[in-house]
Amino acid sequence: MEITCYRDPEIRREKRTLPATTYNLAIKLLARCETKQLFIPIRSMQYMAIVDAEEFVFVDSQRKCWIDIAWQNFHSHEREALNQPIEYEAVFYREDQTDIMQRLQIEFPLALSAMMAKQAPHKLAKVISFRQKPPAENPKQ
Repeated sequence: MEITCYRDPEIRREKRTLPATTYNLAIKLLARCETKQLFIPIRSMQYMAIVDAEEFVFVDSQRKCWIDIAWQNFHSHEREALNQPIEYEAVFYREDQTDIMQRLQIEFPLALSAMMAKQAPHKLAKVISFRQKPPAENPKQ
């Protein structure tokens, strides 16, 4: 799938934090993607999230290819553990996006989880056990 997106002039930018589970899940799904861009429908909001290594952008289905909000400059390298939240910058390209931003922070992780569930392996994993070799006898010297 190929989508060309456009940006209006930036209206404001603010620092925020993203729960580690959300960021980690997005990065895990992105790592599985051959094209290095992940398209995640957020059906409950009629939005599309486009995730790449640099940013997460959110596009309203009414405005098609115009970015409303982008999450950028993730500071994942600054955390000391994988379960720590990630600091990032939310960039707003439209006025009055506070309610949309609040909903995205709830609905985006749900959409990620739904996508992960669809990509879950359909077969059970099988663990192969190897027999341990008996210890070798040490020859006397």
